[in-house]
Amino acid sequence: MAKLYFRHGAMGSSKTANALMTAYNYYERGKTALLAKPRIDTRDVGVIRSRMGLEQRCSYVEDVVAMSDAELLDYDCVIIDEAQFCKKSDIEFFEHIVDDLNIPVICYGLRTDFRRELFEGSMWLLAWADVIEELKTVCWCGDGASCTTRFTEDGRIVRSGSQVVLGGNDCYTALCRKHFKEGKLGPAKRS
Repeated sequence: MAKLYFRHGAMGSSKTANALMTAYNYYERGKTALLAKPRIDTRDVGVIRSRMGLEQRCSYVEDVVAMSDAELLDYDCVIIDEAQFCKKSDIEFFEHIVDDLNIPVICYGLRTDFRRELFEGSMWLLAWADVIEELKTVCWCGDGASCTTRFTEDGRIVRSGSQVVLGGNDCYTALCRKHFKEGKLGPAKRS
């Protein structure tokens, strides 16, 4: 029986690398995985790319939800990257793929934004996914990091603003809850 998966983690937890490795595992076994991401992710058009340099061509979630059941049945698995950007209706469609077509859907994304508030896609995946798994990463202090933290060029933590600002290591890092609340991006420099 197919399931709807939500694999979440803070920035730097290798979500995209895991998505690409999962697709490759299907390929190695003679299976076909449909890779997709929401169109709002404009960093690499038509490509899912990890920070490690792994990449693969992909479709867009908006095109996947427009596919017919017959088209979807050509795939053994659907893998969604940046699932936090999905809409409630997208998650409902993923349930249709799982429940009615018996095709697993594996979603990778952030659980919360830089303010520690849920994204729409993440909220519905947390509510409806059959399997929820956290991909771990660590804070600069060595403790587990669960807070995706946005920061400015001069090293200050951003506490307000638009929920969606695309970026990578240049403006986001993962912190433990303690250092997120304290606003510490790293150890104090000694003089």
